[in-house]
Amino acid sequence: MMMNWLRNSWTAAGLLIMLRLYVGWKFLSSGWGKLSGEKSFDASGFIKGGIAKAEGEKPVVQQWFGDFLQGFALPQVEIFNFIVPWGELLVGIGLIAGTLTTFAALMGIIMNFNYLFAGAISSNPNLILLQFFILAAGMNAGRFGGDYWVIPLARKSFRTLFRNGKTSLQSPT
Repeated sequence: MMMNWLRNSWTAAGLLIMLRLYVGWKFLSSGWGKLSGEKSFDASGFIKGGIAKAEGEKPVVQQWFGDFLQGFALPQVEIFNFIVPWGELLVGIGLIAGTLTTFAALMGIIMNFNYLFAGAISSNPNLILLQFFILAAGMNAGRFGGDYWVIPLARKSFRTLFRNGKTSLQSPT
């Protein structure tokens, strides 16, 4: 019953706007701050902090995530220096505009969980909880936003592209 209300109610769609705007603003302001700061964003300090938290007698970060940070994230820090601020900015824009809302919420949840895995608590648990409501609402979360136009257009385009089980890109043989 609750899921039906969350996914279909106009009232729920209106309330979800407030969640979208709040979470979107948190992401947008965080991403913009990283992109427009006086010095370039550098994730290496955060990554090294996560690695340090995976060691010791009572580690805060689980060993598998510490190994990921040490073996992949730190050597590829330039990739993370790009995707973190731009990802936060795009998640914020998507949630505020209500465009590709569920995808934006999913990407936000993934980012927040990675911060938690690295030992950063902050507002991440709160944002994850709010984003789960947005994600569970599906299309209704973007009913009063860009999804109202974007999703039907995307569905129509995909139907045209993949009609009758064949793509229009395939040869007619």
